[in-house]
Amino acid sequence: MTSLFCLQLALGTIMTPQEQTSVISTAQSCLNEAPVTIVAFPAKGSAGGVHDYYSEGDYWWPDPAGTNLPYQKHDGLTNPENFVAHRETVMRFSVTVSTLVAGYKLTGDQTFARQAFRHLNAWFVDPDTRMTPSLLYAQAIKGRVTGRGIGIIDTIHLIEVAQSIRVLIRSGAITNAETEPILAWFRQYLDWMTRHEYGKQEREALNNHGTWWVAQAAAFASLVGDAAVLDSCRERFRNFLLPRQLQPDGSFPLELERTKPFGYSLFNLEGMAVVCRLLTRPGDDLWAYTLPDGRTIRAAFNFLSPFVRDKSRWPHPKDVKYFDLLPVRQMAWLFAADAFNDAGYMALWKRLDPRQGEGEIARTFPIRQPSLWFE
Repeated sequence: MTSLFCLQLALGTIMTPQEQTSVISTAQSCLNEAPVTIVAFPAKGSAGGVHDYYSEGDYWWPDPAGTNLPYQKHDGLTNPENFVAHRETVMRFSVTVSTLVAGYKLTGDQTFARQAFRHLNAWFVDPDTRMTPSLLYAQAIKGRVTGRGIGIIDTIHLIEVAQSIRVLIRSGAITNAETEPILAWFRQYLDWMTRHEYGKQEREALNNHGTWWVAQAAAFASLVGDAAVLDSCRERFRNFLLPRQLQPDGSFPLELERTKPFGYSLFNLEGMAVVCRLLTRPGDDLWAYTLPDGRTIRAAFNFLSPFVRDKSRWPHPKDVKYFDLLPVRQMAWLFAADAFNDAGYMALWKRLDPRQGEGEIARTFPIRQPSLWFE
């Protein structure tokens, strides 16, 4: 990477002074927020207990032909009556912690770090409020199943929480005694993800679900120092994700087949970028990894970038929902700018709107704080 580009990627120029001020201001507002975990929202439909995460499949609706059960699928159309309180609470937790730690990193103010720890302790340690480190009851379908493997995608918002914890640990902002119970939670969840049948099912998914399983496993293994899982994730990217998902033209065909092809393509690209960012190491650059037929992850960026710059050029069907709200700023372009020394990707990232707005968009792009990902 050129020295000029290194300077451009310095934290002070990645984010404008106004953006840094905004992060710090939001972090200050988070100082007044008491931790709230999933136990505050009992799920009557759950087969689990108060500490167990629960959600219901987005695209499943009552059967209009009779008794309402079992629910029927309408792909791409979210049922607003489904239970989403736990999902929304995890998202708020992720936003709160990452904002507080970003505020700490930008200012050095320990007050932000200590407030972040309060939230982390509530979610992962305190026996009265902690979440069980498994997802047995996620993406349930009324009248069909009490949980599904694809529910693991609900915890993609813990990726930036894990990155926030890494920042706190490296800076010495939390003690070893405070850290270890939190790491124990992530070790247990990572073990469940890799050993339980739901986790195995999600890992084998051929679309964005498989991508985000690897992204989560890589993030949590990076946090707890699990070298074996990190190596298996690198192998997964090289021998499963890239060859089975990416076409020579850079498209993700299984995402293009969905009812929201633009959004799902961007979502999968984000997951791939997180995987490459977390797993690349000296002598093993996943950004540059090339399949025997010449395919690389950069092809996906080259495929999507013209449509992110000018959505009117999108040649596929429009998404059934939220097409008008896309694209938004997503970290994939910043990670790619760094990896490929590409000023065009940097400019694209900067011009995209950082406001995620609608909840479904916020759910889709869980990586929000650049200061946590660059030294």
